[in-house]
Amino acid sequence: MNFDFSEDQQFLKTEARKFLDAECPPDRVRKSLETNAGAFDADLWQKIIDMGWVAAGLPEEVGGLGLGRVDVCAIAEEIGRACAPIPFNSTVFGFAEAVQCGGSPEQSQDWLTRVAAGNLIGCLALTEQPGPFNFEGIETTYENGKLTGTKAPVTDGAIANAAIVLARHDGKIGLFVASLDGVEAQPLESIDQSRGVARLVFDGAPAEPLCTGRSGEDLLRRVLQGVAVFTAFEQLGGAERCLDMARGFAMQRFAFGRPIAGFQAIKHKLADMYVKNTLARAHAYYGAWALAGDKAELPLAAAAARVAACDAYWFATKENIQTHGGMGFTWEADCHLYFRRARHLALVGGSAREWKELLATAIELEIAA
Repeated sequence: MNFDFSEDQQFLKTEARKFLDAECPPDRVRKSLETNAGAFDADLWQKIIDMGWVAAGLPEEVGGLGLGRVDVCAIAEEIGRACAPIPFNSTVFGFAEAVQCGGSPEQSQDWLTRVAAGNLIGCLALTEQPGPFNFEGIETTYENGKLTGTKAPVTDGAIANAAIVLARHDGKIGLFVASLDGVEAQPLESIDQSRGVARLVFDGAPAEPLCTGRSGEDLLRRVLQGVAVFTAFEQLGGAERCLDMARGFAMQRFAFGRPIAGFQAIKHKLADMYVKNTLARAHAYYGAWALAGDKAELPLAAAAARVAACDAYWFATKENIQTHGGMGFTWEADCHLYFRRARHLALVGGSAREWKELLATAIELEIAA
């Protein structure tokens, strides 16, 4: 069985890399940290909308291209490689995935049409306090068609037009879709200000439940499994870029009359990065296969992809900085851009620690079966 991208998907990936190499160089990412902290690169976002990437995985009946989730994974990898300062993750991986999984035909037509047209930035508003996520800690309520409560931190919350909100209704957990018009958004400081986070304060904001036959807990788990797989490819793209950066620098940096790439310690760093990236890619492909076909293996595959990608990206950013030496810690070097993004993405959709627990549970269930 071939788990690699198809020829068409490889072409899409190649073209995406060409576009982002030209339109999103590291200087543009750094500029977003300097002058646009907590917001996003609106010009780059519009160009990506014009390229059709936002609509790539959406059904044709809502204005999408109908390419499928694996094609979105190919795009995600290149966005991660470029460390693009855009709300693609929140809008496509989170908001649109939730509506596709749990929305009624009317809700899909309403919200996904706006996403496909590039008229909407979406986000996931799930957590309410620091620390590991748990359903018992959800205090936001949905009564009489309105949401009341506070969500934080919400990635891209300050720039989003709509949100998928986790709340309680009649003593049960559910997911609700809400416009953010009139909702107070308080920007928060974070390690990666090119992907801003915010506190959203819902004070009787109109909303509607996602219509689905499954429980709120089950729907949330399914949505987060999609987020985990998509984000794994974004993390993988960043990790691969860190390896390329480290190798390129090691080949050009001379010490004692020869490139530092010839020293055993540097070789070990590069080899270890390659091994972790390769393992993460294998799990990411497995996750994409399970997600695209809605396979029974999805809980296990998504958890494995998430854990491997978090580990690979975090390790690659650290070793990239170490390979660059003292200059790797400076603002002018590109290393910190990926370090910041790795830390941010490690918390999107649940931390690696939480996903390790889910992975262990999935393995136990598989053994028991």
